Amino acid sequence: MANFLHHNIVSPRRSLLSVPAINTRALDKIHDLDCDGVIFDLEDSVAPDMKEKARDNLRAFFQDRPLAAREAIIRINPFETTEGKADLELVLFCRPDAVLLPKVDTPSDIHQVADLLSESDAPADLKIWAMIETPRGVLNAAAIAEAAHTADARLSAFVVGLNDLRKETRVPALPGRAYLVPWLMQVVLAARAYGLDVIDSVSNDFRDLGSFDLECEQGRHMGFDGKMLIHPAQIEAANRRFAPEEAEVAEARDIIAAFAQPESAGLNVINKNGRMVERLHVGQAERLVALADAIAHGAAKNRI
Repeated sequence: MANFLHHNIVSPRRSLLSVPAINTRALDKIHDLDCDGVIFDLEDSVAPDMKEKARDNLRAFFQDRPLAAREAIIRINPFETTEGKADLELVLFCRPDAVLLPKVDTPSDIHQVADLLSESDAPADLKIWAMIETPRGVLNAAAIAEAAHTADARLSAFVVGLNDLRKETRVPALPGRAYLVPWLMQVVLAARAYGLDVIDSVSNDFRDLGSFDLECEQGRHMGFDGKMLIHPAQIEAANRRFAPEEAEVAEARDIIAAFAQPESAGLNVINKNGRMVERLHVGQAERLVALADAIAHGAAKNRI
């Protein structure tokens, strides 16, 4: 994952709540929610004649009471539009953790925004996230992910957008997402090949929490780091499903401890309770433990 591989830290991204920037009531409530991050949306959830008002709302939010102890991401309109350029100026003012670009189709969509951020002296830790939500975006996912490995690219995460992808491919919204799974896995594979985090798409029916829970379980098994949400009622299931289980964490700690023993020095494979464990598993174990510790630390901060 990007944060661990590049910075030796882990930021839990189990639950990323999308909040329309036009909705001041929703903005006021997010400080009390237990999500790992908030995506402040200036794009799809804001009507064309309300874009400027939405920017005013975010400007006031970040000035008066910015988000604490969780990630803040601003989703802008397409950069080539007038609204997108105005949104990016707002991003430079607000300085969130990341800017989320919609409908990314090619690496150039990343590079042009990265270049503008660098030319504007944006802080180095202001990252770019990419929505992969079009047929071209899915087909080019690996090439887009490779943009993370160019100078000053800033690319940190993919977020899958299935509503637009379904619309353009005419695949219906069926339970289980069977006909979408190959494309979802293609995006996960591209992200992992280039050290990016990858976030699963929203689930539109926020009243059906049972189905949402199963979709979170499916997303975790696919390898996603977390899920984009549209309602606070979805936070609990996402936090639970995308968190390491206690047994996983205990096993990871055992693997780390086993390879730390003097008798394991220089060994690439050890016998642990009748199972062969390779040294390469230590890195996976360390990341899992770091994620569990980061989640516990965040929960402790939220209780203070």
